[in-house]
Amino acid sequence: MIHPTAIVDPKAELAPDVSVGPYAIIGAGVQIDEGTSIGPHAVVSGPTTLGKHNRVFQFASVGEACQDLKYNDEPTRLEVGDNNTIREGVTLHRGTVQDQGVTKVGSGNLLMAYVHVAHDCVVGDNIIVANNAALAGHVKVGDGVIIGGGTLIHQFCQIGAYSMTAAGTVVFQDIPAFVMAAGNRARANGMNFEGMRRRGYSDDSIAALRRAYKTVFRAGLTLDDALGRLAADAAADNWVALFRDSLVAAKRGIVR
Repeated sequence: MIHPTAIVDPKAELAPDVSVGPYAIIGAGVQIDEGTSIGPHAVVSGPTTLGKHNRVFQFASVGEACQDLKYNDEPTRLEVGDNNTIREGVTLHRGTVQDQGVTKVGSGNLLMAYVHVAHDCVVGDNIIVANNAALAGHVKVGDGVIIGGGTLIHQFCQIGAYSMTAAGTVVFQDIPAFVMAAGNRARANGMNFEGMRRRGYSDDSIAALRRAYKTVFRAGLTLDDALGRLAADAAADNWVALFRDSLVAAKRGIVR
């Protein structure tokens, strides 16, 4: 399963069925679980763990030292879950000791060509990141997010679960859960109600989220006042609670 031109460090740990393509390089401190394939000319540096049934395409760079100028070769990590597709030219960097020392990518994600995930990012599950999008350091991305092609996300931003950005969006503030954002600078542009229907959300939950969105973005309230008005619906509906929690967790203000 390992091409004769590939270079695999003796200190790397690969499950027996892992495949490694021509001219790929697997470094020391790399652990790769069953069913994962590494494409030609890809580089996986350690310390890095790759879970089960991931597919890494050609020329990807996974687990390389980060570009933060404070980084001084500390033994930080990259952790990648299961069933991810990491397309051509994707770059995933390890963490820094100034944060938790680890960059994390969950499971079931599609990272399209030339996506960049910088140091200390935490990426959830079932996310789609389209071509040439870039996440700066310390960005957190919730489950089910769709990030449009060419989106740029400023460091420390939080992208709430099931939110969505249009192509070319530039994000300087947090995006709450379910919210669609577009533009430079990013502005809120409704919620992905069609996506909610496809996921099987009830009509009552969709109506409650619609009311919650209007409360925050259309009623002219301060965020604190809007949070107060959302309390009752959040207590009655888990999805509204998720939306409200993403507002409470915002550190850089929210897109408006």
